[in-house]
Amino acid sequence: MDLIRTKKELARLAPLRRAGGLALVPTMGALHDGHLSLVREAARHGAVVVSIFVNPTQFGPGEDLAAYPRDLDADLALLAPLDVAAVFAPSVDEMSAGADGVVVRAGRRAGPLCGAARPGHFDGVLTVVAKLLNLVRPDVAVFGRKDAQQCLVIAEMVRDLELPVHLVDAPTLRESDGLAMSSRNSYLQGEARLRARCLARSLAAARALLAAGERDRAAVEAALAAGLAESDAVDYAEARSVPELDRPGILDGKVLLAVAARVGGARLIDNLVLDLAPDGVREASLLEAGPR
Repeated sequence: MDLIRTKKELARLAPLRRAGGLALVPTMGALHDGHLSLVREAARHGAVVVSIFVNPTQFGPGEDLAAYPRDLDADLALLAPLDVAAVFAPSVDEMSAGADGVVVRAGRRAGPLCGAARPGHFDGVLTVVAKLLNLVRPDVAVFGRKDAQQCLVIAEMVRDLELPVHLVDAPTLRESDGLAMSSRNSYLQGEARLRARCLARSLAAARALLAAGERDRAAVEAALAAGLAESDAVDYAEARSVPELDRPGILDGKVLLAVAARVGGARLIDNLVLDLAPDGVREASLLEAGPR
């Protein structure tokens, strides 16, 4: 597993690219089993490159940039047993274009949900993801479905800017009690960890309502919000169309159930992507199936 720290050193990926292509897994470190599942998915598409970079441009004022967990040695130890060709772990200076540098402006999919709660967040995400895609030049990039809106915003950028990469969204991994795996779960202590389960329960309640035949968006969103009563504050609890994230009165086709709430000082997000088919409600992917 090759540890690459600079853009110049990325030239060492050229033989792998020629031999059969690259699959990139972008992360901010603090790796857990959810990240490792993305690595395993990426290995189905090419030689795996994992990027580890805590992107300061996607954090807003007062957010947890300084406290965000960082432990490169621990991350490398988790990746070592897996089929990972290289880890790209640049410094902030290596990735920065300066305060007046070019920024990628997110499209319409960035407007609601986390985009409304965190102004400028997705511009920061897209600017760094675009840099990573241009530097690593992967054939495939794998993202976690837990960050559903992020996946759709990145897909919009790839489509509109004609970037030569195929995107894959991998399913959300959960703890045994249903809590979606997240680096921010490390902030949860004691009773806050127990209350955090309300996000998954709210999604399950809304899914059950849809499975029973309910299609009124307001009723589904009411169930989502009611399920978050144990949280300290609700950022949003919404049902939106996939992929454009519209908010129709009557739900149909592929739907995103999305919740964000604050529990014990941590801002947590979770979601379900569901296909409301005539023969039943089933979990679905956000993006079109990719090459194997």
